[in-house]
Amino acid sequence: MKRIADSTVRRLSAYLRFLEESARKGVTTISSDELAKRGGTTSAQVRKDLSFFGSFGKRGLGYSVGELIDSLRDILGLGRQWNVIIVGAGKIGTALAQYEGFRRRGFLVSAVYDRDQRKIGEVVSVTGGQHVIRDIAQIERDVAREKPDIAVLTVPGEDAQGLVDRLVKAGIRAILNFAPVQLRVPNEVALRSVNMAMELESLSFALSNRANAEGADS
Repeated sequence: MKRIADSTVRRLSAYLRFLEESARKGVTTISSDELAKRGGTTSAQVRKDLSFFGSFGKRGLGYSVGELIDSLRDILGLGRQWNVIIVGAGKIGTALAQYEGFRRRGFLVSAVYDRDQRKIGEVVSVTGGQHVIRDIAQIERDVAREKPDIAVLTVPGEDAQGLVDRLVKAGIRAILNFAPVQLRVPNEVALRSVNMAMELESLSFALSNRANAEGADS
């Protein structure tokens, strides 16, 4: 299979959410135009995105909502359970641990870590139960024994690279990073970063340019 661009994967995820919403409303078929509106793209792009993975839908009839949901869930790897560890039990980390959407998508929080001795040993609620916050000093041993699939990093920027190096050496091959720094990982490790400051800056840019455009029109 060709390498699939991250932008394509994000659109597939958007399509899946729209399809699931449509299914809950009783919709059984859907057009590429409707999927395009949800994905912020064109119907031609929808067809191209899906064509990477096979043939879907029928010309003039659209896509079967149920069948396309099943196919996209399989493509996105949502047909199995993924064990996730959260590294950093601050406000972001604990909020993510309690996010019910993870469990619904097959992501099970299996451990939460911190280095703050005041937090270690505390009980934190997670989707599906509770966990005692573990000492980050034992993370290599735990990863070797429990073999989690994904690590979510919610630590200060100055600590992030060192922890990523430890996680990669221990065997983690997928990392979701919330630290506001650019991290380095080997090619075989999948890294995705969520920079909330950059997202807010893009919103402020949009608002500023909208205000400037409205001012120019007045």
